[in-house]
Amino acid sequence: MEQDIHSDGSSRMERILLYSFLQSSSNCEFRDQLQTLQGQWIFPVAKQVCHYDDDGDLQTDGNRSGHLQNGELVLAAEDMGNEEIFRIIGAQLAEIGDQLDKEIQARVVNDLVQHFLNENLSREEITRCLSQAVEGLARAIPSDMEQEKALLVLAMVLTKKVANRVPSLLQRIFSTTVNYINQHLHTYIVRMLRG
Repeated sequence: MEQDIHSDGSSRMERILLYSFLQSSSNCEFRDQLQTLQGQWIFPVAKQVCHYDDDGDLQTDGNRSGHLQNGELVLAAEDMGNEEIFRIIGAQLAEIGDQLDKEIQARVVNDLVQHFLNENLSREEITRCLSQAVEGLARAIPSDMEQEKALLVLAMVLTKKVANRVPSLLQRIFSTTVNYINQHLHTYIVRMLRG
C-alpha cells in the first residue's frame, strides 16, 4: 500500500496538504510518528531515481528538477512555491478542522479504527470505508462550507482522530486518506492551488 503512494507523483500535493493539516492541527498526540512520516512520505528523495540532464540539473522520477548544492538536493523554485502554498492551505484547513473536531462522534472514529486494524481489508475496501464515513459526516454535520471543502476537511479530521486513537495506524490512515483525496477531490485541490 505504501509503495503506491511513493510511486504516484500526482499525489504529492495531497500528501503535502494532509501533512501540513496534521502538523498544524491542535491536539495531535502522534507528533513523533508525524516526524517519521515527513521523511518517508513527504520528501522521499532517496527513494526517487535521480539522474543529470544535459544542462547538469538533477532530474528525479517525480518530474521534479533541481540541482545538488553542498550535497543537498535543491528543488526548482516552482515546486518550492507550490509546496509553500499547500502548507499555508493545510494550516488554514486545520483551523476549520479544529472547529469540526468536536462534532464527530466517537462511534464513527471507533468504527474506522476497527476497519484500519483489520489487515485483511484491501486498499480499495479501506478507502471505501473512509469515503462512507466522510460522506455520512458531511450529511450529518450542518455546514455553510462548499461540499468539496467540507469533504476534504472531514477526511483530514478523521485521519487525525484515528491516529490520535491508535498512533501506529498513522501511515495506513495517511496513505488511505491521500488516496481518497486523490480519487475524489484532486480537481478541487488543483483549483485551490490556482485560486
